[in-house]
Amino acid sequence: MTKNLKRSLIASSVAIFMLGGCVEQGLVADNSYNRTKMGALGGAVTGAIIGASTGNHSGKRALIGALIGGAAGAAIGYSLDQQANEVARALGTGVSKDPLAELDPNREIVVTKTDSYVKIMFRDSMMFKVDSAIPQPSAQNKINKVGMVLQRYPQTIVQVAGFTDNTGSYQYNQGLSERRAKNVANAFASSGALNVSAVGCSYNAPIAPNTTAQNKSLNRRVEVYLYPNTQSQINPCQQ
Repeated sequence: MTKNLKRSLIASSVAIFMLGGCVEQGLVADNSYNRTKMGALGGAVTGAIIGASTGNHSGKRALIGALIGGAAGAAIGYSLDQQANEVARALGTGVSKDPLAELDPNREIVVTKTDSYVKIMFRDSMMFKVDSAIPQPSAQNKINKVGMVLQRYPQTIVQVAGFTDNTGSYQYNQGLSERRAKNVANAFASSGALNVSAVGCSYNAPIAPNTTAQNKSLNRRVEVYLYPNTQSQINPCQQ
């Protein structure tokens, strides 16, 4: 390891320490800040290395680069964390850390987050009437609330995915899941969200085996993904 690189890594560590006081404000529902920390670390290391490679006075440049890169990385992470909490509050819930939350039939809405995106799971029973693709009034109200939050995050990429159980043909369920996803996506767009897309997954990617009526009700759902960039996007139909 070269002296300049050592200085870069030390500088990045200093940046993370200094950023600690900058990212612990404002988040209420979830204070883990996993993405904030990782974003700051990645940005600081990258910034430090770039700073160290740009001429003389590399130690000073590494520190400046680490601070700038770390701040940029933390801003991305903080934006995701903040969105998760704001969305959860708008929906009258919190950000769940329970990996089995989506399997609880009593939970109609589950907001979770990963290092790459925020996910909102809406239970089908509260969203639509049987065989309908039109959101019910109460569901429309919740969609509008999320859309209002997303107005403050115009760079967020919004992906809506519809899922069914395996009752009926694959083709029928594909069409139903697509219509439901598109209607929810259109509602988000109408309420102010940008960069919105929709995909129907039919009965692919079930969260429970389609062997009982309760399990089938769990599989009938709409999932909304909030991404910071295109690199974070996944295919929800193939999880």
